[in-house]
Amino acid sequence: MAFPVNAAEASNKIYGDDVVYRSPNDNEIVYLEYDPLKLPPKPSDSYTRFVCISDTHTRSFPVPDGDVLLHSGDLTKLGYVNEFQQTMEWIDKLPHKTKIIIAGNHDLPLHSEWFKGVFESWRRGNNHSVEKEYQSIIKLMKGKEARKANVVYLQDEEYSFKVKEDGRTWSVYGSPWSPEFGGWAFGYEREEAPALISRIPKTDILLTHGPPHDIFDRTIRGDKPGCSALREALEAGQLRPRLHLFGHIHEAHGAHIHPWSKGNDLGSLQNSPDEEADDESPLGPTGAPPSYRNESEEEVGVVNEDGNTITDPDTTVFVNASAWPMGLRRSNYQDIGPAVFGGPGFRPVVVDLKD
Repeated sequence: MAFPVNAAEASNKIYGDDVVYRSPNDNEIVYLEYDPLKLPPKPSDSYTRFVCISDTHTRSFPVPDGDVLLHSGDLTKLGYVNEFQQTMEWIDKLPHKTKIIIAGNHDLPLHSEWFKGVFESWRRGNNHSVEKEYQSIIKLMKGKEARKANVVYLQDEEYSFKVKEDGRTWSVYGSPWSPEFGGWAFGYEREEAPALISRIPKTDILLTHGPPHDIFDRTIRGDKPGCSALREALEAGQLRPRLHLFGHIHEAHGAHIHPWSKGNDLGSLQNSPDEEADDESPLGPTGAPPSYRNESEEEVGVVNEDGNTITDPDTTVFVNASAWPMGLRRSNYQDIGPAVFGGPGFRPVVVDLKD
């Protein structure tokens, strides 16, 4: 499946044919906007291609092939069994050799202890039916068909995998949580955030449903509800992934490659020019990017639960891969093609990382 050709042909009306971000050494390449029919292959076998999506809410759409599919939650609208079934049938059929998914605040029954206390307000029957519903959903997420399709569901868990038999081992952690609002699932109060974030280990890939504060989190109303504790952990080096994928704030779809040689202050990273504070950012498609690394800096490493050393990377790729078209970004892309899930302005974000 592919997007209509005319949508890609019209893309030069606003932002140009492609929006591609590269680090100076090409160790990180990010395809944010592209013609789905002409997406370049990864540069060589020494790269791993991650295809990033989030907030699909039971919708399906064309997804580029790659080594690893990452989904950062809100698989469904309200977490009904038929919604999970529809989503998992789609994900199971995708061609990626490894598929790693987490839940989000809309995937209600997966926050099982919370849901047992609120199911009546969501008009979902009695305790018995809720437990039965949960077991049916877990079977879809972790059962025989999911395993056969190489799907890994993470809920506050770490996982390690290889894409190539003789290749490197990648570590990933998945967290479905986001700051509480509106009484949805997997919500935490702001004062609970430091303890929750402190439990996240250092990994190569970090999936969270919610974004860090002021990193692709600006809503239609102009507020920035991302997690301050998560941002602080990133800036302090407590967390230092090569790729951090999230969603939750649909209208804030975007990507950024941050060089830690510039310092630990991430600045304000948003997806519209009048709000972008990091003027020297290498995320832009024009201009010479700054140097990424101070060679005199000492590398810091930790050992993960599998015994593999995680060395702090020179850069982190931040991605909000929300697929739901919304807000100013939707308006900016409306002349390119129809406002559809995974369409112009909200495409799956493709990230090539050198092993």
